[in-house]
Amino acid sequence: MERIRKHFIFSGRVQGVGFRWRSSQIAASLGLTGWVKNQWDSTVELEIQGTREEIGKFLSMLYQQRYIQIEDVQTKEIPLETDSGFHIR
Repeated sequence: MERIRKHFIFSGRVQGVGFRWRSSQIAASLGLTGWVKNQWDSTVELEIQGTREEIGKFLSMLYQQRYIQIEDVQTKEIPLETDSGFHIR
């Protein structure tokens, strides 16, 4: 299966609700790599790398989290990078 890397900016109730921790736990459980960090404007920026199906499952699991309320997502596909693990920045 072809691996891809995607860049996301999530807005809504995404800071102060465990978004970064939950996203890192979900990504690790699926074997995905990348990073997540809070932005000054109350959004969360995330890059993730894996197969299209794995990333889709990651997003589905993220949307099901109790306290996280994603209202908008900006996304684009970006070039693959060499990284290991998924990290909170």
